[in-house]
Amino acid sequence: MSKARAALVAGLVAAAVFLLLWRTAPAPNVLRTGSTAPGFLLAELDGRSARALADDRGKVVLVNFWATWCKPCLDEMPAMQRLYDALPREDFEMLAISVDDPGSEEAVREFRDRLELGFPILLDPGRDAAASYQTFRFPESFLVGRDGRIAARYIGPKEWDSALYVKHLQDLVALPAAP
Repeated sequence: MSKARAALVAGLVAAAVFLLLWRTAPAPNVLRTGSTAPGFLLAELDGRSARALADDRGKVVLVNFWATWCKPCLDEMPAMQRLYDALPREDFEMLAISVDDPGSEEAVREFRDRLELGFPILLDPGRDAAASYQTFRFPESFLVGRDGRIAARYIGPKEWDSALYVKHLQDLVALPAAP
C-alpha cells in the first residue's frame, strides 16, 4: 500500500472515531432561562461568614460576576447600588461575586469602599461559581426568580437603575413566592 493510501485510510479511521465519540458524548448542560440556578457557597468579603444562594430562596436575586480590574464592572456598580437601595430586602437580594485572583481581598475591599457599595460581595477566586454559571466574560449577571430558576441572563454592563430594569425586577418581586 502506498504512503498516500495509508495516510488516507488513517485519516478516514480517525474521522470515523471522532464522529463516533462526538455523537455518543453527552451534550453539555447549557444554562439558560428556566434552568435551575447553580448553587454555591462562597466567603463574604469581610470573612465573617459564607453565603449560599440557597440562603436567599424565596427572594428575587441578582447574581453579578465581576472583577476589580474590569472597567465595565466599575461603570455599572453605582447603578447596581441605586437598584439595591430601591428594592425591599425582604423580597430582593443582590450578590456581587468577585472573580479576582486569590489574595486580592484588599483590592476588592478598596473597590467596595471607594464606590460606597452596600450590597453583599462574595469571593470566588478559583472561579468555581463562575464556571458553574458558564461565564467567563465580566460583568455578567443572572436574575434568579423566587423559585430558584434563571429568569434572565445579562452579558456586559447595564444601567441597573434604568426604568426598564427596575420595572422588570419590580414585576418579578411582585410575583408570589412559591409554596
